[in-house]
Amino acid sequence: MSGKKQVRRALLSVTDKSGLVEFAKSLAGHGIELVSTGGTARALREAGLAVKDISELTGFPEMLDGRVKTLHPRVHGGILHIRENAGHVAAVKEHGIEPIDMVVVNLYAFEKTAQKPGATFAEVIENIDIGGPSMVRSAAKNWEDVAIVTYASDYSKLSEELAANNGALTRETRWELAKKAFSVTAAYDTAIANTLEKITSPEPAEAPVQFADAAKADFPAVLRVSYPLAMSLRYGENPHQRAALYSDGTKTGVAGGTQLQGKELSYNNLVDLDACWELAQEFDAPGVAIIKHTNPCGAATGETILEAYKKALEADPISAFGGVIGINREVDGAAAEEIAKLFVEAIAAPSFTEEAKARFAAKKNLRLVEIKNAQTPQVIKQVSGGLLLQDADLGHVTADELKVVTARKPTEDELAALLFAWRVCKHVKSNAIVYARNGQTISVGAGQMSRIDSAKFGAMKAILPLEGCVAASDAFFPFPDGLEVIAKAGATAIIQPGGSVKDADVIAAADKLGVAMVFTGMRHFRH
Repeated sequence: MSGKKQVRRALLSVTDKSGLVEFAKSLAGHGIELVSTGGTARALREAGLAVKDISELTGFPEMLDGRVKTLHPRVHGGILHIRENAGHVAAVKEHGIEPIDMVVVNLYAFEKTAQKPGATFAEVIENIDIGGPSMVRSAAKNWEDVAIVTYASDYSKLSEELAANNGALTRETRWELAKKAFSVTAAYDTAIANTLEKITSPEPAEAPVQFADAAKADFPAVLRVSYPLAMSLRYGENPHQRAALYSDGTKTGVAGGTQLQGKELSYNNLVDLDACWELAQEFDAPGVAIIKHTNPCGAATGETILEAYKKALEADPISAFGGVIGINREVDGAAAEEIAKLFVEAIAAPSFTEEAKARFAAKKNLRLVEIKNAQTPQVIKQVSGGLLLQDADLGHVTADELKVVTARKPTEDELAALLFAWRVCKHVKSNAIVYARNGQTISVGAGQMSRIDSAKFGAMKAILPLEGCVAASDAFFPFPDGLEVIAKAGATAIIQPGGSVKDADVIAAADKLGVAMVFTGMRHFRH
């Protein structure tokens, strides 16, 4: 599938001018005529390039504040006519339409305008590009004869191919460019539809645009998802599974993180990094979460990251080996010195000091990832035949919102420990039981098929003493037996949602054992 076609005329109209001048110079070097619009033409002329204005090509001036400039038969006829169709060739010749063999277009940054603080509804609408997508679709449809370039990252490769083929491009290249182009217009239309759907009202047009509260808005009638490929991965959860990472383009969260060093991130690394990062963000104080297979084997807060790390590791140093660490503050040299003693796969933090980077540099395979926090109001999960969409679990409770249901109230220390355990419990696979004390997990019972088994497993695997700790349960106790196991292990206070038909029996058991218990009225299942 060679089918080389000569490029004699190129139409350039771009918002992102990165690499534009260099690419245009390479085109001009092959005698390719440059036709351009507005700011793009100005940028090329300032670089000393000969450029024909689009109005010269069409014989019609740009009008309506630039809304109409490329929507013209001399543009779209020049792009769309099939070169090997005699009727098409005769028609364009009759009307004096010149062929356009390459179109270089990227689109108005619609989402950036819509998200700009104070952006008005009129501005949002005005930044819906019409001519750009039309040219992209025309060129992509006629890919056999026209090369459509929508990514600045392709400029260098195309320049090399033009040089190798004396100003021509292969059929394979034109086909790959066309596929990319249709994905660009699809993503662009998705961004417009998704953004407009969130706007509560178009009135008044000159007032700052008002977006509906994501937590209260209706779910969309059509779920439109368009994430560009961020990177291909070596494999998925297992070597026989292929995998790739796609990003929403915000450069936030794990998908938008910056890897500073270490081996290539794997599928499992990314899943665990997401789990530890989300848990670390739960804490207002310096906090550290150590994750193994998406469950916390240790989590803690402290006066410093070093203190928080030591406490998190102390809870379960055996499971922490080969784990992934999430940290909610900059990592300094003292913390790095201590963390470097343990074999871990990856560390996520907002930043690392130069001293910390230097200490970790000796561990060549250790992946360091800097992450900017992201607000994820909704989460998607795939099931066979479809997708599930739900609000993210952002629920929290304060001390004032807790309901004390036992004769004994929790002490101030117990209350602080209960609220800490409750935040950790949200990030443990259900059925979840978390034993904690003084801003530190003592042990975690995760993912068992019954709540009593999670309580037993957490108590059984504890390395630190459980006496005097507290416990959190992500859902209610269906019977008193789970509570009794926790109390027998040494816990003196328990936090749970409540809501079981057996609540009265569970409360009676707690009173009998002298355990303080509070209800949150909120469940934290995690599947």
